[in-house]
Amino acid sequence: MQMQKPSKFHKKLEVLIGEWSSDETMHPMPWDPAGGTAKGRYKVRAAPGGFGVVQEYEQKRGGQVSYVGHGVLGYCAEEKVYLWHWSDSMSGVPGTVTRGHWKGNKLVFQHAGPMGHSRYTYTFHKDGTVGFQIDSSQDGAQWAPFMEGRYTKKAAK
Repeated sequence: MQMQKPSKFHKKLEVLIGEWSSDETMHPMPWDPAGGTAKGRYKVRAAPGGFGVVQEYEQKRGGQVSYVGHGVLGYCAEEKVYLWHWSDSMSGVPGTVTRGHWKGNKLVFQHAGPMGHSRYTYTFHKDGTVGFQIDSSQDGAQWAPFMEGRYTKKAAK
């Protein structure tokens, strides 16, 4: 039996590999009425065999770590959809995976859960930066921004 090889869909995720940082804007929400600014940092590496990427994320507010997360992104050929499994210091390990698609220069994931609807958008800019925005909704129709940043990749050594 020969091992499978990553498809062009898996390889498309390689654009995320590297160390990224950004100033972030946290928009006011019921659990954070003031909103504010933060510093975000991602370390992204290839998943075993090249079938996706693994993310480590840290956010600091006021100089203190306020949130950490771990993500695994891949591609499901059967469903023809990108899959994103995210665990974090706010909600632990979810029982579901978030699904997404490429739309031009954007990779958009959407999820509905007990806390409402969430949409996660990666925007790949021509200058090499990556925008990331989280929007939330109670009904899946009316969306409000929750968080956004434009990440710059650390230069390779």
